[in-house]
Amino acid sequence: MSTTDLALTSLRLPLDTSAGALGELRSSTELADDPEALGKRMREEGYLFMRGYLDADEVLAARAEVTRRLAECGALEEDHPEIEAVSKPGAGAPGFEGLTKENVPLKRLLYGGRMMALYERLLGGAVRHYDFTWLRAVEGGGRGTYPHCDVVYMGRGTRNLFTAWTPLGDVPFDLGGLMILEGSHHKAPRLRKYLGRDVDAYCTNYPDAAEIEAGRKGWQNWDGRLSSDPVTLREKLGGRWLTTEFRAGDVVTFTMATVHASMDNQTNRFRLSSDSRYQLASEPIDERWIGEKPVGHGLAGKRGKIC
Repeated sequence: MSTTDLALTSLRLPLDTSAGALGELRSSTELADDPEALGKRMREEGYLFMRGYLDADEVLAARAEVTRRLAECGALEEDHPEIEAVSKPGAGAPGFEGLTKENVPLKRLLYGGRMMALYERLLGGAVRHYDFTWLRAVEGGGRGTYPHCDVVYMGRGTRNLFTAWTPLGDVPFDLGGLMILEGSHHKAPRLRKYLGRDVDAYCTNYPDAAEIEAGRKGWQNWDGRLSSDPVTLREKLGGRWLTTEFRAGDVVTFTMATVHASMDNQTNRFRLSSDSRYQLASEPIDERWIGEKPVGHGLAGKRGKIC
């Protein structure tokens, strides 16, 4: 794949851009109306990259609402159009709820129309989505996301659960898009110990149990990362990091055991994207992510065990 002369980085580490280390996501848009083919491709590759599958106008409407909220809280430079999302250094961004609550165009994009139709075909039945939406606003110069699998954050319900990563606008290489580790969902036996963990589980017989139960300590020294070094991880697990220059209308969906990460944002603009989750309505659901006010990783989501 061509990356021009840009030095791609993730977590401030230079990525190996040779043909054996970095590759292009394979588009599955041509399979959109074929449930059997979608399922087969997902089982084979651990992801589906749907180039141009979503309505670009709906994507940009959701983006406009998010950038309006960013401007409202002073996170954008005033001398640029809001839609460009030029970040004001040090201003930060609102949390998930501030960008997603009562965001009608975002909910229309993620939980209606073509998105829900995709998962109904992929899953073969009535679909339930999580009520919590992860809206990522990575400011200019921000670091990428460390390599991880989603199951460690949402593994208390069905494992037949899928993430949709949706860029809210174009995401060229320098803006720092998603990376999928090729074939990583086939590494489950090797990653068995990691995949069996839960970031909100804690040991009631450990000295810090009281702090966790009182809400003074949250992650119990682990935030769910598989590695802090995407370069070394790829070398150990094999496969290539797969990515592309994303455009408004693209969506990538992947399994709970697919290793993924993102590149650093090397621009002065926010990289805006969302993570949303979908499963069969008939299967058990992780209680942390449903309801009017999901408890998420808060105190109510902690689960004690004897270690």
